[in-house]
Amino acid sequence: MSRIDLPQYLADATVAPELQSIILGLANVSADISKALAKGALAGILGAAGAENVQGEDQKKLDVIANDMIKEALAALPAVRGLASEEETDVVPCHTSGSYLVTFDPLDGSSNIDINSMVGTIFSVLPHTGEAVVTEQDFLQPGRHQRAAGYVLYGPSVMLVLSTGNGVVMFTLDQDTGNYLLTEADVTIPADAKEFSINMSNQRHWVAPMQSYIADLIAGKDGPRGKDFNMRWVAAMVADVHRILCRGGLFTYPWDSRKPDQAGKLRLMYEANPMGFLVEQAGGEVWTPEGKILDIQPEHIHQRVPVILGAANEVALCVDYHQR
Repeated sequence: MSRIDLPQYLADATVAPELQSIILGLANVSADISKALAKGALAGILGAAGAENVQGEDQKKLDVIANDMIKEALAALPAVRGLASEEETDVVPCHTSGSYLVTFDPLDGSSNIDINSMVGTIFSVLPHTGEAVVTEQDFLQPGRHQRAAGYVLYGPSVMLVLSTGNGVVMFTLDQDTGNYLLTEADVTIPADAKEFSINMSNQRHWVAPMQSYIADLIAGKDGPRGKDFNMRWVAAMVADVHRILCRGGLFTYPWDSRKPDQAGKLRLMYEANPMGFLVEQAGGEVWTPEGKILDIQPEHIHQRVPVILGAANEVALCVDYHQR
């Protein structure tokens, strides 16, 4: 059966040529990253890099490798005015004539690398034009301004999940040809859920409403919800969100009291906004306990937020627990 490849899909969807170039550039470099991941220990690229990133987290060797590969690929594109990465302290100016800014998490879930589990690359594309060299302030746009967002999941097969503002589509990398081929044209998240994803080891640190909400899920058919739920946790946002886009459910990474001055674990610009864009485009919802994530006005490029996303009715109920 003949399938539509990524360039043809973008052309048929009348995506702006400059935006096409960015998406195709990210697709191409992701294929190269997948090859590096596939070699694993054979290439000597596993383990720690011996440094921390700007987030204060230990970097893996592949964090650094993937970051440099994406940065080099994007900086070569005239459409890119600037870029920002979870692994970079500051924004990186590129071409002042470019029309877009790109933010990315080069290797989400990198703690999974050494156990050969799923990881991914998350990206977001924002509009911006000007004559001056790009600054951090230029990036501080609410998630609703995104022109495209997506991720590449490096799993048993390599998949690109994408939205340019007209629904969500999934592509699978053909390893024989190096082309991404369309394999799911209309991704939709059911409004109700029977699975949830959360790191239960942190339960004692959550605020009381989140503890109550999860306790009611765990109580199953004998509790107030009157039905059983399954719990799944991959410890990589890209994998947990991919599962929700494939078969529904809820994902949450709430605030906890261990770092009371830190709003949450996940980064707004590199994780919550791009994933939020995808989830909303697929009919789901994306909130913090206080409001919709895509409406947040960012204050700085590495800002963190608590995240509740997935099935619309389940997200609404979780948020309601916090607002009672």
